[in-house]
Amino acid sequence: MKKEIISTLTAAFFLSLTTLTSAQSTWPELTSQNRPWGRWWWQGSAVTKADISWNLQQYQSAGLGGMEITPIYGVKGTETQFIPFLSASWIDMLQYTVAQAKGLNMGIDLANATGWPFGGPWVMDSEAGKEIFWKTYTLKSGEKLTEPIQYTQSPLLIQAGQRVGIKEIKQPLSSNANLQQMAIDQIRFPQPAALMVLMAYTNKGMAIDLTSKVSTNGNLAWTAPDGDWKLYALFSGFHGKLVERAAPGGEGYVIDHFSKPAIMSYLKKFSDAFAGNKDKGVRAYFNDSYEVDDAQGQANFTPLLFDEFIRRRGYDLRKHLPALLSIEPNQSDKQVLHDYRQTISELMLENFTKPWQAWASGRKKLIRNQAHGSPANILDLYAASDIPETEGNGVMGFKFASSAAHVSGKPLVSTESGTWFNEHFMTTLAELKQSADRCFIGGVNHLFYHGVNYSPKDAKWPGWLFYAAVNFVPNDPFWRDFGTLNNYIARCQSFLQQGSPDNDVLLYLPISDSFMEKGEGLLRHYHDMQQFNGTGFENVAKQMLAKGFAFDFISDRQVINLKQGNSFLLSGEARYKTLVLPAVSTIPVNTLESIIELARKGARVIVYDKLPTEPAGFDPTKSKQSMFKALMKRLQFDPVINGVKRADIGKGAFFLGEDIPQLMQAAGVMRETMTDNGLEFTRRGNPDGKTYFIVNQGQKTISRKITLNTSAVSATLFNPMTRQLGAAPVIKGSKGTEVFIELQAGESCIIKTSAIKKPETKYAFYESAGNAIALKGEWRLKFLKGGPQLPPPVTLEKLEPWTDSPAEAYQAFSGEASYSTTFNKPSGLVPRWRLSVDKAFGSIQVHLNGKNIGTLLGPQFTIDLNSAQLQPTNTLEIRVVNSMANRIIDMEKKGISYKNSYNVDFQAREAANRGKDGKFTAKHWKPLSSGLSGTVSLMPLKTIQINP
Repeated sequence: MKKEIISTLTAAFFLSLTTLTSAQSTWPELTSQNRPWGRWWWQGSAVTKADISWNLQQYQSAGLGGMEITPIYGVKGTETQFIPFLSASWIDMLQYTVAQAKGLNMGIDLANATGWPFGGPWVMDSEAGKEIFWKTYTLKSGEKLTEPIQYTQSPLLIQAGQRVGIKEIKQPLSSNANLQQMAIDQIRFPQPAALMVLMAYTNKGMAIDLTSKVSTNGNLAWTAPDGDWKLYALFSGFHGKLVERAAPGGEGYVIDHFSKPAIMSYLKKFSDAFAGNKDKGVRAYFNDSYEVDDAQGQANFTPLLFDEFIRRRGYDLRKHLPALLSIEPNQSDKQVLHDYRQTISELMLENFTKPWQAWASGRKKLIRNQAHGSPANILDLYAASDIPETEGNGVMGFKFASSAAHVSGKPLVSTESGTWFNEHFMTTLAELKQSADRCFIGGVNHLFYHGVNYSPKDAKWPGWLFYAAVNFVPNDPFWRDFGTLNNYIARCQSFLQQGSPDNDVLLYLPISDSFMEKGEGLLRHYHDMQQFNGTGFENVAKQMLAKGFAFDFISDRQVINLKQGNSFLLSGEARYKTLVLPAVSTIPVNTLESIIELARKGARVIVYDKLPTEPAGFDPTKSKQSMFKALMKRLQFDPVINGVKRADIGKGAFFLGEDIPQLMQAAGVMRETMTDNGLEFTRRGNPDGKTYFIVNQGQKTISRKITLNTSAVSATLFNPMTRQLGAAPVIKGSKGTEVFIELQAGESCIIKTSAIKKPETKYAFYESAGNAIALKGEWRLKFLKGGPQLPPPVTLEKLEPWTDSPAEAYQAFSGEASYSTTFNKPSGLVPRWRLSVDKAFGSIQVHLNGKNIGTLLGPQFTIDLNSAQLQPTNTLEIRVVNSMANRIIDMEKKGISYKNSYNVDFQAREAANRGKDGKFTAKHWKPLSSGLSGTVSLMPLKTIQINP
């Protein structure tokens, strides 16, 4: 039934994922889903219908395909315009937004909270996050405890806003009228924590539950029997984490993520608010990561933990509290700690993620979920989501979300993009393109910008801004060329959302090994590869990425669901050639049993470095240990051949060794050798061939033949930035298909192979046919748009940044300027020329003889011209935009305020950029170089002759 629901949702809410036919040699038609979307911050939810329409029109014209509404803290001075979250007025604004977006062919997602994580004023104390506190006592034979068994939480108040004393804050929190001003991140009132259990342990191994012998005032009615006793009292207190960056009406405690009643009670608020299908038209609900761990202490307890532990682990955790809480744990203690963390992981999946998904599904909605940060196996959390969403800027981190999507058959993988690259006002479109390319290499195909701030049309420059470093707003000069970037991303995603993932290797995530590591707290939180630094898992993943092996991560739960079909491991429709155990020490018995059974049916399993040495978890009956030993005895390895040991089992085999390429060769897995040349790729399968996204993230142009690990008759080459396409020369060989490519630094291409010969125009490649000719003469610099004012025009003897002028008007200017010159057409019968600009501090538009011939984002600023485009005398105009930084610097120096929000009012990325008030400041910055510099040249080109 669930599979049918997901299929229905996919059909209803995912726009067409039509596979390219074998006859197609054109660009796919772009849909709103192909286009990048944006996280739309509604500050204070102080939105109006007129400005909602205006904002959406700006976004649609810039090439965005949809928006995700996330209400956050408000702007000072607009308090009368605040609309409380989920109020009737707020829902009216949501419905208006959905209707306006539909008219613009845009989609709308909605955060299931204001700010993050899930929480709000309707979260009762019993449903809020809990933390374990404990005290220990010692008694000898015949002694009684004289002090009461009590624990009072120490007061704690962490704020991002107006500082107040904790005594000034009323209980319940919702009764405070100034929550926006105070912006509380975490609070613990000095109140008693509830006793959950009192256990007594003797040095002889006996454990007694004394909880029932503690009176309501904390007195213990018990006399210690013979022996030395240590008593452990565990108390359940409030973790105290509040919704971070909450909007008006959304301030309150974060929920207990391990309690199903808590999430269901939380979601009922939304069900009631949207009764009568008032959320119609919303595509998906969104969770902006766990992020409970960025507070003091840990939300590491839930009231039903002990009962759940017994049910799942088969023994009582209360009898092993000394092991769980040990400062210097032995191996047995670590096994108990493992079981506690495994239980928490399962509760996060089964009591939060799955119920949330089921609730959304019942409303005919999807969920977009950022699982990272959770104290759980995030591969399982991502797999339970309809659209797994990642964030960051590293390929390896992206692969946690994309792997789960690939293994569980989810067509979309989204990412929170552009959050923090640089300091405020410094990020360029070229950097954003490079980041998008890394997302694609990591398996992402549905990009979301973080963030696009709602701002009224008549707001003073720079408008309403969010505190993160990149604000995608029309007031930023780069908005002029934002559409060029968005169209590039849309073309890439139009291919990457088609077909199916085509990776060869499953890399097992050794979560049990990680659960065994003590760390700083009871829980470990998983974000990306950093939590596995120095492990065999990280080592193998890095080697495979560098060597061109296409791979996904896989969890224990997912391994158990694998099937063996012919020579492939099957996970839904995804097919893999091998499974890798990366120097795993500890593994669940049922996982090991499943892997051996897969091998018996024909699977090829690679064991890197060493075999597992013990079963995961505490084993009081030793039954796991016996099963583990019996399973391992089935693996009888032959002597080493070419650095690899082999153990045949049934129709399959295990391969053991320390060299990844040797192990892959033994298992019959081929790699993409293009990585040897500095290229990066991702690969997808189509009915008639493969689709490759390839990028050159290096510093030099790569112009050469590469071998694709696929057999093809033809290949079409697409340049998603220039829209050039054509047939690539193909040489079919025994080790794959050879094609020629040419990529400048930072450039990418898409290659689609086919088993069918296609009659189409060849893709043209060019090389130098002579020396470059520098354009000499004066340049006229004119300022077109921006502020605080347009500087006077000037004539330059050579290209130089306008900020080279010491005059304030040039130093403070942010906006668009034009550099223009005239030149004669070079002599010679040359069919094509390459126009190159040495340096541009921003993105540029190139105009030749009054016609816009292209927008260049960088890092390379070149564009090819046909000779026919050149007249005897030509006018060249290069229009360049810089960032908001220089105007912001000028405002800071003049004391003109633009930081006007509650809560975090502009957070600096670097400590050096914090003022005395702790906020970001650019007051001490020198103006950033803006404009053009160096030489503009024309290089004659000739066609590259590519021989088979």
